[in-house]
Amino acid sequence: MLRLAFDFIITWRETRTRPNAYLSEILSAARKIEDADETLQAKLKEIRQYAAVPEQYNDKLILQAKFGVAVEQWMEANEIDAVAIQCWDSLEQNYGCAACVTMSMLSEKLIPAACEVDIAGAVSMYALTLASGRPSALLDWNNNFAEDRDKCVCTHCGNFPKSFVMNDLKLGTLGVLGRTLGKVHTFGAVYGKVKQGDFTFFRISTDDTKGCIKSYLGKGDLTDDPYGMDGCIAVTKVDNLQPLMKYICKNGFEHHVAMCRGNVKDILAEAIETYLNWNIYIHE
Repeated sequence: MLRLAFDFIITWRETRTRPNAYLSEILSAARKIEDADETLQAKLKEIRQYAAVPEQYNDKLILQAKFGVAVEQWMEANEIDAVAIQCWDSLEQNYGCAACVTMSMLSEKLIPAACEVDIAGAVSMYALTLASGRPSALLDWNNNFAEDRDKCVCTHCGNFPKSFVMNDLKLGTLGVLGRTLGKVHTFGAVYGKVKQGDFTFFRISTDDTKGCIKSYLGKGDLTDDPYGMDGCIAVTKVDNLQPLMKYICKNGFEHHVAMCRGNVKDILAEAIETYLNWNIYIHE
């Protein structure tokens, strides 16, 4: 554990902030990619191998692939190891697809990609990936699960990395935004249900009034409980969940939480408490 924590700190301290890009810059770069471009053709093949694509969205797949190529080329040019993307709703309205599958594929390659320009969420994902050597995901603490006070339905539109889910991935449209913007403009969401197993959750946030970094950390189980929603669904069980929810709310944390499969709680606790000296709540 100590060796893993040390490796985490060495990598973390080598991390630097890189230039940001306006979404319009990425979309401009995507539109300039020719249909016959070899990199684009390789990306189209990669997406089809990654997830099932409904035939009616074949034309949208080209848009999706161009966006993915543009994002990856920008990240490579700027030596980016983790990214937060403005995934709605300018992208859907001005370009015509969702960002989910691009983020899912990046995270599966151990390059964490967070939704909704959640930079602290991307950092949280990156920490979990460094500690575990596995893909991480960003989810919402979203819904109660029946009357079980230790279970919570965690979900996002569709950004889970492939190794998170129990079934073959398929691509579809965003549920809520699809109803308001039109499904044809929101293709690219990943549909899948998380497979059972233990997981670690982690959240970094900044307290701007106090000028400090705060965080919370814990572990739980991903269950096989059925739940009727589209997108990426994870029914989670966390011991003493209600005190955790109260802590998150009372201390001003966002509803986003990063997760990875497996238990790396002790590794992160060692790294953050001993070396980084951040404020941290460790949930038991």
